[in-house]
Amino acid sequence: MMKKLAILGGIATVSVLLGGTSGAAVAQMDHENMQPTEQTEFRRIDQPLWVKGAVTAGGLGLIGLELWWFLLSKPKSRKAIAQEGVQEVTVTVDGGYEPSQIVVQAGQPVRLNFDRKDPSSCLEEVRLPDFRIAQELPLNQVTAIEFTPNKPGRYEFTCGMNMFRGVVNVQAAEEDTENAIQITPPTANHHADHATNSTSSVEAFNGGRITA
Repeated sequence: MMKKLAILGGIATVSVLLGGTSGAAVAQMDHENMQPTEQTEFRRIDQPLWVKGAVTAGGLGLIGLELWWFLLSKPKSRKAIAQEGVQEVTVTVDGGYEPSQIVVQAGQPVRLNFDRKDPSSCLEEVRLPDFRIAQELPLNQVTAIEFTPNKPGRYEFTCGMNMFRGVVNVQAAEEDTENAIQITPPTANHHADHATNSTSSVEAFNGGRITA
């Protein structure tokens, strides 16, 4: 949505500038079509200073907004929620993908629910080339796409024209250390028990030894 506003704002600014230029050109043409007189004078019409300042400030603001959007804005990330063994997340398709970065774990099925709200023809299809998936997205409907990433990595999904993109960040499966059972090596206890048994055997033998 912010991208659309930035584009519309840019178009409005260009229209204002073009309107002012065309108005000056029309005025000049009307002046040239007038009957020539002995002394032709051109009068320059100066616009008020506040108009110039407003146009300049608006143009600079829109330029800054576009630079922030394309260069400095960070894509939103969301971690998929596991439900009944499936990692699931809903992606809104409206002027791009939201969220555009999705975090999942390797080795578990993933279900991406694409909710398309943008009528643009560019967003009619979504592609996941690493999983050999190309799926049409009907307008105002939710389309589920399922796949299982077995290896950690970054896997892109794009629109049909490769203009809008998103990323599925696959992380290694988390190990449940709380339930891990640690087994103590029995080597030390075995040697201690063996030494105790040996001492007991010697004492027993000496105790039963017959002396002259």
